[in-house]
Amino acid sequence: MSFKMPKYISPDFSLPGFVNAPDAKLVPSPKDTVAPKNYHSTTIFPEYFKVNGQWKLAEESRMDCVAVYEDDKVVIKEARKLKKGDLVFVGRTEDAIEGIFVYTNAFVEETEDELDSFVFRQGRTRETAYSMDYNFLAELLKYEKDNGHVTWVLGPACAFDSDSREAFSKLVKGGYVDSILAGNALATHDLEAAFIGTALGQDIRTQRSMPNGHYNHIDTINAVRLHGSIKSFVENEGIDNGIMFECVKNDVPFVLTGSIRDDGPLPEVYGDVYEGQNAMRDQIRKSTTVICMASMLHSIATGNMTPTYRVMGDGTIRPLYFYSVDISEFAVNKLRDRGSLTVKTIVTNIQDFIMNISKRLDII
Repeated sequence: MSFKMPKYISPDFSLPGFVNAPDAKLVPSPKDTVAPKNYHSTTIFPEYFKVNGQWKLAEESRMDCVAVYEDDKVVIKEARKLKKGDLVFVGRTEDAIEGIFVYTNAFVEETEDELDSFVFRQGRTRETAYSMDYNFLAELLKYEKDNGHVTWVLGPACAFDSDSREAFSKLVKGGYVDSILAGNALATHDLEAAFIGTALGQDIRTQRSMPNGHYNHIDTINAVRLHGSIKSFVENEGIDNGIMFECVKNDVPFVLTGSIRDDGPLPEVYGDVYEGQNAMRDQIRKSTTVICMASMLHSIATGNMTPTYRVMGDGTIRPLYFYSVDISEFAVNKLRDRGSLTVKTIVTNIQDFIMNISKRLDII
């Protein structure tokens, strides 16, 4: 199979419902961080706002934010970033009657024959056959390597197994990773594996718990803090393998956001959640594909700032592909329940997922 980009079909604004719609109402923010009453809350879908008789697309969006009219553009802001006097779009209908249109079916793909009304195995569970998903994702990654920006959201399990850790490192080296979002644990255990050969005190090859192994991750954090940064630690300690090593070597940005239960943490970990959220969103606003693996909280956080589309530099609009991979059906379904309605879920062991994708990309 080969990847084919779905076509974006713009709304037909010549239809009477759009032509006769009023301009969207704008109301100033009453004070910093506060939206006016009846503000419009954004979704994951493309949204158009009628201003001076013209329908304008919010070119960069995320759910649960407010739409602001600024410099003849529709700008999407978190409420915490509102300033007094910002012109905020108000109205809570989405079908153009208040000058606001939410477009939920924008992309055209090849259609299948109509399915019977009674069919088996339409959910995404442990029993689902995922071979076609792996094939499609491998072709998508080949396309994105030259045309897009792929962000991976990693939980610590991605560093626990030597084979999958090595395979993901090769994904970074091979140019299939444009940024990584994770927590303190992923980076800590990956560096621990390179520094000591264990992850959370367990040998990454034999899975044997090492004597005094519970010290290993905090010894690693301590060593990194001594050097002042992950980059300095990698360079000065002669680290030559792993996910973080390849990120440093290949200038792949990573955003590490903290948790109340973190050890250490590593120097680069954001302790302020809003600074961390800003840094994550800086990567997401570039992303054309997002793949979340074995980290429910980071996946939900990322999902909350990931729309279904991306406006490219040449003005074309394309879908933003969003995957969630976890061994737990609860974890992937939780993401969908929190508003990421178009997420593609894969229920499997994360090490198996990494190995399957890597084999299809011929990097192992």
